[in-house]
Amino acid sequence: MGDKRDLYIGGQWQAASGKKTFPVYNPSNGEVWTRVADAGREDAKRAIEAAQEAQPAWAALPHSERARLLSKAADVLTARQKEFQDSLIDEGGAWVGKTMFETGYSIGVYRAAAAAAYQVTGEILPSDHGKLSLVVREPLGVVSVISPWNFPLILSSRGFAVALAVGNAVVLKPSEETPVSGGVLIAEILEEAGIPKGVFNVVTCSRDNVAEVGDELIANPLVRGISFTGSTAVGSKVAAKAGGLLKKCCVELGGKDALIVLDDADIEQAVNAATFGSFMHQGQICMSVERVIVDRSVAAEFTEKFVQNTKKLKVGNPREMANCIGPIINQKQLDKIREQVDEAVAKGAKVLCGGGNEGLFFEPTVLANVTREMKIFREETFGPVAPVLVANGVDEAIEIANDSEYGLSAGIMTRNEERGLQVARRLHTGMAHINDSSVNDEPHVPFGGVGSSGLGRHGGRAGIDQFTEMRWITLERGGRHYPPPFLMNPGH
Repeated sequence: MGDKRDLYIGGQWQAASGKKTFPVYNPSNGEVWTRVADAGREDAKRAIEAAQEAQPAWAALPHSERARLLSKAADVLTARQKEFQDSLIDEGGAWVGKTMFETGYSIGVYRAAAAAAYQVTGEILPSDHGKLSLVVREPLGVVSVISPWNFPLILSSRGFAVALAVGNAVVLKPSEETPVSGGVLIAEILEEAGIPKGVFNVVTCSRDNVAEVGDELIANPLVRGISFTGSTAVGSKVAAKAGGLLKKCCVELGGKDALIVLDDADIEQAVNAATFGSFMHQGQICMSVERVIVDRSVAAEFTEKFVQNTKKLKVGNPREMANCIGPIINQKQLDKIREQVDEAVAKGAKVLCGGGNEGLFFEPTVLANVTREMKIFREETFGPVAPVLVANGVDEAIEIANDSEYGLSAGIMTRNEERGLQVARRLHTGMAHINDSSVNDEPHVPFGGVGSSGLGRHGGRAGIDQFTEMRWITLERGGRHYPPPFLMNPGH
């Protein structure tokens, strides 16, 4: 990787105003992988101003032209998938299989956004006065996007693609952990695709400058919409500040998702869903299965087979396809996982497998005897740990699942599809999946949660609504009459 990667502002690659850079580490070996420009508030302000200047002409383009350019971005990404995959492995500690999925999925994000450009629809309303009464949707203007490190290519792209498609200009700040995969390379893709200068901008910064850059991306009066994906602790502050400024805000936050295994579940199918949902990308997914709730009648069989399957997962260099468990992103995150596991064990939980770590590589772990008083039940773990809880029947399973401040996704395992639908309707989540893991997404669906899992929805028609303003426009054709005192010629 090169020694330094610059900011992308107004269609130009440039150093940060202070000429500073910061190191990006490879979590697999702890070595510095590259250095990236360390922006400050003034850089963020310049990027916003560039977006503001470019946005009217972008919005004025025919929707078909915006769609063409986003489709071209998908083509360029297709041609450069291997480059992104290498970056995702070295910068984010991703398993090579995960990078293949992430790059392939992200191509679909741009194609779905291109399709969304054709779906900005309005209405014609009836009028008491014979007016032509129109409801139209128009772009907000400048949208700032703050994205996370766990799926940097997907979550950056999802944060802005539909916003671009409907005519907004964008300033993206990727995570300081993955600024290349989540920002710099994306700017290269869009530049190569021919997106006009200033329509898309990338500002990277270190943890030291996150507060001031983030504040500018929210508070700057030229910014009319904010897209944030990340932790609930930060996201709630973003939403509160945006709300106080009366700005539209879409925040996709944390989760403590449940997989409910009912008494009539296909056990092998349930084990597979639990294993994938709990341990894909080391559990570093907002939709990860973080509570496995199993009916008592099948708990022993399920747990035995789940532990057996978990023990088969290999930990190691994520460049090797066999090693599907790679490193945790950084020491701070690993310490959080360790603290939750140790606290649970101290309070009576039993480690059925895993529980150890070597450096940032944490073993896939299954815990039994977990209770609601433990942090591992309440707090998002974001690591490869699966607490198993036993429920006495479907009602208790639902009650346990709903006993959380979070409400992102859920999985329900049952051979009875009607029963599964009934359970799904009773869960307090933004999404629910029957006979599947809680880890689910498609580019065109309304993705998001309730409670501490966020506000608003990304994707498809929901994204169009999120990143446009609804307006009412009328054309008077002589049918409306003002009271006589207001008329120049009352007799007419």
